[in-house]
Amino acid sequence: EVPPPEGVLLPEDIPLKIIYQDAEVIVIDKPAGLVVHPGAGHAAGTLANALIHHFPEVALIGCEERPGIVHRLDKDTSGVMVVARTPRAFESLVGQFEKRVVWKTYIGLAWGRVSAAEGKFSWPLGRHPKEGQKISIHARSPKKAETFFQVQRTFADTTLLEIRPVTGRTHQIRVHMATAGHPIVGDPIYGRKKEPREFPRIFLHAQTLSFIHPGTGERLTFASPLPPDLEAVIKRELAFST
Repeated sequence: EVPPPEGVLLPEDIPLKIIYQDAEVIVIDKPAGLVVHPGAGHAAGTLANALIHHFPEVALIGCEERPGIVHRLDKDTSGVMVVARTPRAFESLVGQFEKRVVWKTYIGLAWGRVSAAEGKFSWPLGRHPKEGQKISIHARSPKKAETFFQVQRTFADTTLLEIRPVTGRTHQIRVHMATAGHPIVGDPIYGRKKEPREFPRIFLHAQTLSFIHPGTGERLTFASPLPPDLEAVIKRELAFST
């Protein structure tokens, strides 16, 4: 077989968990381990490949390697995502993300006991001055970033949080939590170098997503339950605490 030219996105029959779909938008529950679009080290097997298989019309929306994609989740972060199905929806959703009228909440498990019941982090973020793959508060030209958090439950040496990022910077939640001294458990980049126990992956889940429907103008909100692998971590943390 002749491999496709580099940069050409091919449809792949990767199963998708669809929460909602209509003529304008598709809302999916992204599993952990699925990369959103092709990039360094991930030429295929991405959500983008799956989308053009299940929804061929999406191939013409937005840019070629990110068909219909208006936001992303890190590879090992699970949860709710919205995809545009028409040019109108794409334009509307991109604008909503820019104007911050898309509301998102995440569930995260952080190291340490977070003492405040709720709070806000507003360190500006940008590329790490020396390690370009990483994001840092010490960037040369950082951009505004704002993250709210609320403690849901405290365990022996971890805290379960509901986290609401107002801005959508790359790795925002992970860097803000790590900078605050409470890195997300299982985070291979910003987390603790040696964790006292094993975690299946980073404990970060996009729980809810709320946006204005591009066609009807109505606000829609979707939720994704905590996946079984993270539910199992909670049970273990509870047992560990008692």
